[in-house]
Amino acid sequence: MSLPIGIQLYSVKDETEKDFKNALRKVSNIGYEGVEFAGYGGLKSFELKALLEDLGLKVCGSHVALDELTENIEGVIEYNLEIGNPYIICPWASYNNREDFIRMAYKLNSIGEKCKQSGLKFAYHNHAHEFEKFQGEYGLDILYKETKADLVKAEIDTYWVKYAGIDPVKYVEKHAGRCELIHIKDMEVTDKEMKSTEAGNGIMDIKSIINESEKQEAKWLIVEQEHFSRPSLESIEISYKYLKSLV
Repeated sequence: MSLPIGIQLYSVKDETEKDFKNALRKVSNIGYEGVEFAGYGGLKSFELKALLEDLGLKVCGSHVALDELTENIEGVIEYNLEIGNPYIICPWASYNNREDFIRMAYKLNSIGEKCKQSGLKFAYHNHAHEFEKFQGEYGLDILYKETKADLVKAEIDTYWVKYAGIDPVKYVEKHAGRCELIHIKDMEVTDKEMKSTEAGNGIMDIKSIINESEKQEAKWLIVEQEHFSRPSLESIEISYKYLKSLV
């Protein structure tokens, strides 16, 4: 099996903010097979669909803010069906206690049901704060326990799992059958500070993460990076070439 490699476009937000269309063209030229959106550059759905077809890019997902998911889910679904996106993803939510996770699970189930009825899949993307423990359970585990696996998939951000002090490989295995999207970024540790870096340039065991992702029948590996010591396009090309050498 050879997992396709996508890019979360937030990684090149400096490029998308300057020229959204050209940024996608540059991503395609690097070799990326798919893109995960965090905004659509102000393009109408038919315009973006035509651009993607012209560049030979697939859509591997779209991060959509929770407020929009709850207030405009019909519009979100309509737009993403038009551009050929199979995955709607909630990228962030905040929590103060165990009950917040349970309430969020109810919201996610509701959103996931609407997506499923339209032929789309819905997923939740984690950071590190969901790994606070409540009554001996990680908040993220509570969220997955209280949501239905057919309605809420897991987009595991392996960097944030590691950041929280947990083995990403074991965590993907723990939620077997649910991890269809895997966020890949490496971790650089300097002066006890952890930052994201290019795949292959840090301490993450990316090869083992990929092996487990393949075992769990993930659909996409998605590169993401938030900290840069070189131009963003150069960084994501380094990550792409490294991942391509592994898959």
